[in-house]
Amino acid sequence: MNAGAFTPKLITALREGYGLARFRVDFIAGLTVAIVALPLAMALGIASGASPREGLITAVVAGFLISALGGSRVQIGGPTGAFVVVVAGIIAEHGFPGLILATLMAGIILIVAGYCGVGRLMRFVPMPVVTGFTAGIAVIIASSQIGDFLGLHADAPVDFLEKWAAYLRGLDGFSAAALGTGLGTLALLIGLRRFVPRLPAYLIVIVAAAIAAAWLGLPVETVGDRFPAMPAGLPAPHLPDVSLALIRDLLPSAFTIAFLAGIEALLSAVVADGMTGYRHRSGQELVGMGVANIASALFGGLPATGAIARTATNVRAGARTPVAGIVHALFLLGFMLVAGDLIALVPMATLAAVLLMVAWGMSEAGRFRALLRSDPGERALLILTFLLTIFVDLTVAIGVGVTLAALFFMRRMSEHAGLAAVDPEEEPEQRDRLPPGVEVLRFTGPIFFGVASEMIDALRRVGERPTAIVLRMELVPYIDATGANALETFVRQAKAGGTEIWLCGMQRQPLDLLARMNPAFAGARRALTYAGALGRLGAPDRQFT
Repeated sequence: MNAGAFTPKLITALREGYGLARFRVDFIAGLTVAIVALPLAMALGIASGASPREGLITAVVAGFLISALGGSRVQIGGPTGAFVVVVAGIIAEHGFPGLILATLMAGIILIVAGYCGVGRLMRFVPMPVVTGFTAGIAVIIASSQIGDFLGLHADAPVDFLEKWAAYLRGLDGFSAAALGTGLGTLALLIGLRRFVPRLPAYLIVIVAAAIAAAWLGLPVETVGDRFPAMPAGLPAPHLPDVSLALIRDLLPSAFTIAFLAGIEALLSAVVADGMTGYRHRSGQELVGMGVANIASALFGGLPATGAIARTATNVRAGARTPVAGIVHALFLLGFMLVAGDLIALVPMATLAAVLLMVAWGMSEAGRFRALLRSDPGERALLILTFLLTIFVDLTVAIGVGVTLAALFFMRRMSEHAGLAAVDPEEEPEQRDRLPPGVEVLRFTGPIFFGVASEMIDALRRVGERPTAIVLRMELVPYIDATGANALETFVRQAKAGGTEIWLCGMQRQPLDLLARMNPAFAGARRALTYAGALGRLGAPDRQFT
């Protein structure tokens, strides 16, 4: 294992030489992204079923450690919309202590995954699955904010359909002031992002809404009304209550948190690489993410991962090293210490509008529409993952989506890999040299369990049993255990019918695997050419049977 693969990028950046000029650039970038992250952390904490304080704790603790220990130079970590559904479900079922334990377990899973090289496998999760569950999460986040946006006071259930049923029952009690505040916030947000995109739109709208609500005396619920006793600063770290039964109950949720954290962090790191030209270390990124989630849990925070929008803001602000992310976390801590009274004045309808914009950004509507125009299999995968995320469960959606994607992939590979007789017109000279009773079959592509049955069927397709069959293997880069077993069965059945088998042009991996699995193939460790095999068909001591 390459030791450098698990060196945090902060250490790499400091070794290159870090002076005042670089710090000045990182300092400005850190302040810029902190201004963007402040309202998002508050809103995501509320949307998750916790409070603004938990969102800010996560942004401070996890944001600091993701930058200090991660494998990306410019990654910004903290709470994200991807976790809202999972976190709200865990809190509803197991309470906040259950969430703390699940987050801690997810951190351990991420560390193990990082050192085991799972980071390289995350990129194989297909885009329809990622887009499907991301769009599904966006729909759920948007739905969860309708109550605050309309000023409804009824508690909405976690279940999607039951939540909308509760909204419909409570429509008579909607607040015109809350709706006006929410619509005004949305209009201001859209205008700022369209005409002056460089300004911190989220911070501007929550400050403007807080001032307007207080000055006009609007009868709207504020953060202080919902969370009247919200202390400032970080709490002391503490271990959660642990029991074997609780660990068993929370294990699926912990794996879901770890999966989402890994996927989003690595996607964000890839985006950052494209913007900066650097290259992240996927293993160390997962390790740093794991440590950050453990620390966030110990301080009473939420799950954390890399935030694509905040990371992009960091890069555009000029960040060059992880110091910018560390500065961003320290600024957020300062805001927590001195701005607690101001945070309490923010209307809940304003935070709901902010989260509606976050949900729209998460939905990736353009990509969703593009995938709907793809082939039927990809389209079905997208829609199924999307619907399962909304109406069933995120864990089920991910599991079903990844499994079906793997099955679709294997089906496509089996369509392009197989066993066929060599066309006489393709290689006439070699075909003319074939002795009577000799057939040549050629494999193309990997031999795995999806195509292994092709070998057995080939004997039936040959018709009258030939004296010998030459299997051309030069186009087979890989064979798995099922394919090797099928090849062994092919040889055994052919031998029982009096047919000799010759394996020609074998590459290293298939050759080594066959020799390890069955001593009968140990003599086949030297690959033969097609023509060479034809010249030796009369020599029984050189045949591979």
